[in-house]
Amino acid sequence: MSEPWWKKSVVYQIYPRSFMDSNGDGIGDLQGIISKIPYLQKLGIDVIWLSPIYDSPNDDNGYDIRNYSSIMSEFGTMEDFDQLLEEAKKVGIRIVMDLVVNHTSDEHHWFIESRSSKDSQYRDYYIWREGNGELPPNNWGSVFSGSAWEKEKNTNSYYLHLFSKKQPDLNWEHQPLRDDIYKMMSYWLDKGIGGFRMDVINFISKDSKLLDGKVYAGQLYGDGSPYYINGPNIHTYLQEMNAKVLSHYDVMTVGEMPGTSTDEAKIYTDPSNQEVNMIFTFEHMDIDHGPFEKWDIQPFNLVKLKKVLEKWQTALYNKGWNSLYWNNHDQPRVVSRFGCDDEKYREKSAKMLAICLHMLQGTPYIYQGEEFGMTNVKFKSIEDYRDIETLNMYKEKSNQGIPHKEILDSIYAAGRDNARTPMQWSTDGGFSTGTPWINMNPNTPKINAELALEDTSSIFYTYQKLIQLRKEHDIITYGRFQLLLANHVNLFVYKRIFEKQEWLVISNFSKETELLDLSCCKIQDYKFKVIIANYEDIKIEGNTLKVRPYEAFVLSFGRG
Repeated sequence: MSEPWWKKSVVYQIYPRSFMDSNGDGIGDLQGIISKIPYLQKLGIDVIWLSPIYDSPNDDNGYDIRNYSSIMSEFGTMEDFDQLLEEAKKVGIRIVMDLVVNHTSDEHHWFIESRSSKDSQYRDYYIWREGNGELPPNNWGSVFSGSAWEKEKNTNSYYLHLFSKKQPDLNWEHQPLRDDIYKMMSYWLDKGIGGFRMDVINFISKDSKLLDGKVYAGQLYGDGSPYYINGPNIHTYLQEMNAKVLSHYDVMTVGEMPGTSTDEAKIYTDPSNQEVNMIFTFEHMDIDHGPFEKWDIQPFNLVKLKKVLEKWQTALYNKGWNSLYWNNHDQPRVVSRFGCDDEKYREKSAKMLAICLHMLQGTPYIYQGEEFGMTNVKFKSIEDYRDIETLNMYKEKSNQGIPHKEILDSIYAAGRDNARTPMQWSTDGGFSTGTPWINMNPNTPKINAELALEDTSSIFYTYQKLIQLRKEHDIITYGRFQLLLANHVNLFVYKRIFEKQEWLVISNFSKETELLDLSCCKIQDYKFKVIIANYEDIKIEGNTLKVRPYEAFVLSFGRG
């Protein structure tokens, strides 16, 4: 039996609104994506993951879906989508869709019917409860601030919304709802898409008791996550989804699963369980957050990051499969977060982060602009931000009396709009001939794809080489992971071991030059071959390696 194609694939995430605008309205679209297929082919990626392109009122930039079977008019038409599928297929690129089935828009016809009457045939498509006196059914807070419950006047009942109040949660206990979702999935798979990225899929099973959550210090609402993350029927639902839909197609699935441990991930990704191929873990994304919220920014800690990544690499080895990512549409730019985005070290640290991640076992995900080192943005005014999570947080914290500058500093570090500024195609922007829906990063003239493509030593070509190495070397796909120097505060050193080969991966996460004694790396023979590096030469004297600021390289020892 041949190995699944996605084990050697590299995925490129496109946030359509910010990728490429073809018609000058300031909003990226499907024809814009089609025009950039040659660029993605040059990079060498195998899969495009499209953030939602479905019809939506855009309360949460497309993650509030009004119609699962039509295209958002701002992005184009179904004919445009079919053309995208065909053009991508010609160059061997698959399209993976975002599957958003924890909730819909409140403008979806299911919800319009559901809220109209307690006797509606769609009433049980959503989670309705009576109030607790004058209070909501429980004390849960929404991920986007405020209560997770909204009172509906027609029936004098509350509906659950873990996100925006315009994103009511679906009731997965209701079989007709599940069957309708499976029909919708089959519709897209029959078109020939390559699979699904499943938005907060481990939220779909709620504990029907809906008990109050613990209220932590400084929080206004209770934490309901123990009652809806990895809930009681989650494996039943995913196995049913696989049996009724996914098992009939050759596709990849990745579940976005916040709050999931390695033990739980092994169950989700074990091929014998027939659930999902891989999950997005968030543990490494939480290392610079406080215990209760992402806006509580903590100093970067490499030792903590290494231990988290080691845990996942080890736990899923020969049991499940990892997804590898630094960036996505919900995360700030990694070069500004774990690297260094000043002029001196931006390129070096971006290449270092790429090498460090892409040498791990799993399927790597590149987020648009990561391949040439796009950075976080610091808009001066809150009016320049567009993200509902950011704007709701700003309002809530302002009402609590927290100073404006303090709130903005946390937005600069953790806000989702850091990832959503338009793709920087050229020195003059290149994203749109009109006014972009959100301002471009002011550093666009210096950081853009045009400059990256012209420079054969740029970050772009480091990513291109990493993608090619994964296709050529089985050690990256199948090798065992071994962490070395776990407590070193600046160096991330690990081995990949496969058959008679050993690769040593060394990354310096600091501005300091570090001296590394190779004897610490348990290397028997110091003869090596350089696989990839972000400096032109490796500095070695006897058994000692000099690792320069933000340097990264991979050394091959042994046969092959």
